[in-house]
Amino acid sequence: MKGNNVMLICESNVIEDYLAESDEVDLSHLSIREKASEILAKSANEEEFVRQSYEFVRDEISHSWDIQSPRITRKASEVLYFKEGICYAKSNLLCALLRSGGIPAGFCYQRLTLGDTPDTGYCIHALNAVFLRPHQKWIRLDSRGNKAGVNAAFSVHEEKLAFPVRESYHETDYPQIYSQPHPKTIKALIQHTDCMTMCLHGLPAEL
Repeated sequence: MKGNNVMLICESNVIEDYLAESDEVDLSHLSIREKASEILAKSANEEEFVRQSYEFVRDEISHSWDIQSPRITRKASEVLYFKEGICYAKSNLLCALLRSGGIPAGFCYQRLTLGDTPDTGYCIHALNAVFLRPHQKWIRLDSRGNKAGVNAAFSVHEEKLAFPVRESYHETDYPQIYSQPHPKTIKALIQHTDCMTMCLHGLPAEL
């Protein structure tokens, strides 16, 4: 399965694994089911449901760093309730909404510089992969949230991610589509109590 910038590799060949529930992707939670149903009701087709779900998480759920919030959210239902989270949390919510609507979805990761340059160190950034049945392809979507210098968007044919990888900075696109959040990302969310401290000093630097 070819993405626009990277050859995507499914961790599992069983599509049902990308529809499954977990502690973080708590898609049967009433609030998740209600929000997914609300978006479905406004969507003319499957692709529109994916786009609207993505734009909801991107635009209506604040990135914790952008609002300088100390709160750490992890489960999809928590992210929806508090309407905030870092990329790990926001990807959990988008995955849960899509799976609740019957859309296979998974997790992808990038290794990026923590600041603008390599001397600031590195961190793992989370985004989602979604299987669009009408196109029979996986696409990556980054619901991190737009701001100055970041303009991610839904696109079927050309990736519009928040952070294009800069190979000269030793940044990395990991090709795997994981069926569940990577354990290192969940460990970071569980082990910390202050989100700002976690973002500065507690994010994994590699998978």
